[in-house]
Amino acid sequence: MPYLLRRLLLMPSILLAGVLPLSIAHTADLSATPPLFQEGKDYIRSPAAVTLATPDQHEVVELFWYGCSYCYKLEPTAREWLKHKSENVVFTRIAVAFGADWDPGARAYYAAEALGVLNKVHQPLFDAIHREKRKLNTEDELATFFAQQGVDQETFRRAYRSFQTETQLRRSNQLAQRYGIHSVPAVIVNGQYDVRAPQMFEVVDFLIAKPTVPQG
Repeated sequence: MPYLLRRLLLMPSILLAGVLPLSIAHTADLSATPPLFQEGKDYIRSPAAVTLATPDQHEVVELFWYGCSYCYKLEPTAREWLKHKSENVVFTRIAVAFGADWDPGARAYYAAEALGVLNKVHQPLFDAIHREKRKLNTEDELATFFAQQGVDQETFRRAYRSFQTETQLRRSNQLAQRYGIHSVPAVIVNGQYDVRAPQMFEVVDFLIAKPTVPQG
């Protein structure tokens, strides 16, 4: 075989031998790229998987207290995120009471939910406490506030004291304990991940896209 022909036939092998190590190195570099958010830093695993979502859904749970300034600051971000979340993402707010001072706000939340006025009073209640600096720490003060939002005081008081509200309050605190939550705001994704990063809802989207790991 002429020398020139042999050289031409060998050229693809020579080129492939030179390119392949570069390709492998490039792939290795990509695989070494750390994820956008990291476990142990931006989120941790919840000690117990607790979710009511169906297998084809994702669940995002926010635990909060009306008196919490950080919860108030998170609210605009949460509202904006809710506008764009996927239809298969179920979002639930849970008002918790980690002490006697927290109890009235949590009761007010569940009373408003029971009366079907939660969307109407949720943001105004936050604003009244944090922007207007109103004291809304007792049943009487909250009844006055609800009346200003168009809710009959006696109707509010019945809902505030109801067995349903008492049950909701007890369940919310039990759920917080199972999640291992001791402060708010707290956001739990798919019953597995407790978000700890300041950019909470960016981490939420990251975790929603993350495959769910079965719990043993």
